[in-house]
Amino acid sequence: MSLIGTKMVTDGKTARQIFEEVMANPARKKFGFGDKLAIINVDFQQAYTRTDMFVTAYETDPKQIDYSNQISNLARAKGMPVIWSRVGFMDNAGDAGVWGTRTNTADSLQNIKYGSERHAFDPRCEIDADDMQYTKRMPSAFFETPLKSYLVWHKVDTVVVTGGSTSGCVRATAVDALSHGYRTIVPIETCADKHESYHFANLTDLQLKYADVEPVQAVIDWLEAR
Repeated sequence: MSLIGTKMVTDGKTARQIFEEVMANPARKKFGFGDKLAIINVDFQQAYTRTDMFVTAYETDPKQIDYSNQISNLARAKGMPVIWSRVGFMDNAGDAGVWGTRTNTADSLQNIKYGSERHAFDPRCEIDADDMQYTKRMPSAFFETPLKSYLVWHKVDTVVVTGGSTSGCVRATAVDALSHGYRTIVPIETCADKHESYHFANLTDLQLKYADVEPVQAVIDWLEAR
């Protein structure tokens, strides 16, 4: 038997076109939902959501936070956990590691200080007193955080990852979720990035390898049917 590989495809298609083709494939494989999900809202903090305040912020779907609030409220009503993570560091950035060494300006990652305006959750987020909230230091919401033990305690088998950026912390969280054994759902309208190329290329890769990339309505329908 001969093994024949393929060269990297260079067909001139945009990231959006490739994503749309993948999503339109009737044979698209899915992990599906399990019995109990958790909503993991990643980095809905002003540094990344307030385009009126910070140059580091970005917007993809203008209703992103509305959709994330909607599925979070539905999950809560069904007795399923909701989590909000954000990134932040010490005043001297001593806990930012190598991630905080590429640049050093007022807008740099490591200069998101605890308690600052950039660290604050966007006021549009509907955060309940019983939701889990914590600050992380690295892209994944799982890395050196209490998230895994919290999900185990609540007997979660499926995670829905929202937030930003699609190519950064959402992707890192989704890959870690799969690695920890969770069915992973990424609702399209609830994610955002700086450029559509990054956004759609990473949604495509997540769908092909690590998660079910679905319209947010799929999550709404599943929760409403519980």
